[in-house]
Amino acid sequence: MRIPPPILLLLAACLAAAPLPGGTDVASQETGSPVQAQGRPAAQESRPQGQPDARSTVQNQLLPQPSVTRHEIVLPGRTLRYTATAGSLPVRDRDGRTLAEIAYIAYVLDHENGSASPRRPVSFAFNGGPGAASAYLNLGLMGPRRLPFGRQGDGPSMPPVPIDNAETWLDFTDLVFIDPVGTGYSRFASTGDDARRLLWSVEGDYRSLSRFIGNWLRLNDRLASPKYLVGESYGGFRAPKVAGELQSADGVGVSGIVMISPVLDFTFQRDARGSPLSWVVSLPGMAAVRLERDGKLSRQALAAVEAYASGSYLADLLKGPRDRQAVERMSDQVAALTGLDRGLVLRMGGKVDAGTFLRELDRPSGRVGSPYDGAVTAFDPNPDASRSRAPDAVLDAITAPLTSAMLSHHARDLKWRPEGRYMLLNEDTSRRWSYGQGRGDRESMRELGGALALDPGLKVIVAHGFADLVTPYFETKLLLDQLPTFGDSARVKLELLPGGHMFYSRDESRIGFRASVRQMMDPTAE
Repeated sequence: MRIPPPILLLLAACLAAAPLPGGTDVASQETGSPVQAQGRPAAQESRPQGQPDARSTVQNQLLPQPSVTRHEIVLPGRTLRYTATAGSLPVRDRDGRTLAEIAYIAYVLDHENGSASPRRPVSFAFNGGPGAASAYLNLGLMGPRRLPFGRQGDGPSMPPVPIDNAETWLDFTDLVFIDPVGTGYSRFASTGDDARRLLWSVEGDYRSLSRFIGNWLRLNDRLASPKYLVGESYGGFRAPKVAGELQSADGVGVSGIVMISPVLDFTFQRDARGSPLSWVVSLPGMAAVRLERDGKLSRQALAAVEAYASGSYLADLLKGPRDRQAVERMSDQVAALTGLDRGLVLRMGGKVDAGTFLRELDRPSGRVGSPYDGAVTAFDPNPDASRSRAPDAVLDAITAPLTSAMLSHHARDLKWRPEGRYMLLNEDTSRRWSYGQGRGDRESMRELGGALALDPGLKVIVAHGFADLVTPYFETKLLLDQLPTFGDSARVKLELLPGGHMFYSRDESRIGFRASVRQMMDPTAE
């Protein structure tokens, strides 16, 4: 059911003004010993005049006071010196009671005078789920340190040791990684269900993130900076909603939105067996997996698959299973495109789901592919069973090393040591998430179009991996094709890259994607 208006009003007062608490010491990454900062840390220096110190206003603080540390990484052709802040901001109701605290990590590039630039771009990043922490984007793509993951052969015992990230975005934008409530170290103030019902919902989620971003900008004197939103998966779904909320309720304009492997409309995922479009959008991704394994993946080859999927295949799907000639035609083509046995495809009526495809493609070798990247496989513990119950070769394989890497990063590098569990993936959040009238009735295309129409300066990049069978790239392509040009069709760019849901695990895709984002944020960049 939808959130009633009184509760929405309650959330409008969330994240009331509260300056970031600060100390006078920062920690040296190289030695780990405290050194005296020149003056107050940036977080406290940026506190607006007249604001009380947070230590006198934050009641029942759940997480430690922010830790400010200075770091340096030496990369090919450049050295980056930056200040990292690990901390949290409260989510409060209109009576000042703390409902939850949202944890974050901010990386701000130091300038020659040792301070941050108030006009430098700043990007706010969040992952998806719902129920996923921002570690994937932080240590996988954008942050100053990177943990290689998502490759064939990776497993829970791989060393959780990040390396300096030559493809960090910190060169051209400051970075703020946000963990929505229930993920990372973010947590609720009580064990009751009221705050969970409020914040574990579509509206509550994007409104609380909007309040967080608005307050972070104000408290750090960054309202004049160009602002960007970066969301992955469900984070891509929430990003246009956060942008709209920032524009309308928080008085903050957004210069650009970057959506990575997003779901823009859950309608495609509702009642898949009754909707021909669900089969249409998934077929090119399965064909991409087969083409890549055969060494034949190209944009031209996929264009032919897309033309078939949205043309003859859709026409035959609409004829229904009673038209046996249509079923025969579909079975011939789908078997050829996917590499599956024609008899199996025929028994399925020419409609193959991703789970069956991934299981059957590698059944002879006793392995099963990952829907997060169909090119990555793992052994099937029950290869003769009718259905696979195998752990995911990507998502499950990286959970342990990524969690360990984030625990170490917080404690050793950032000197921030909250008590309690760090939640990389919170299944309880996903199970209890409220989609209002229903998951299938939720979409972000309306907010995306509205934001583009209102602000002629807004630019958007949407990126997908070809081999992603969780959020198929062709689904997003069909949706974006329905948008008007808004004066310049180049304002919305669809980037298709080798790889899966986390395509940035592949070096060439991570490098190419970074170049595209940098060009959007700084058109003068080489």
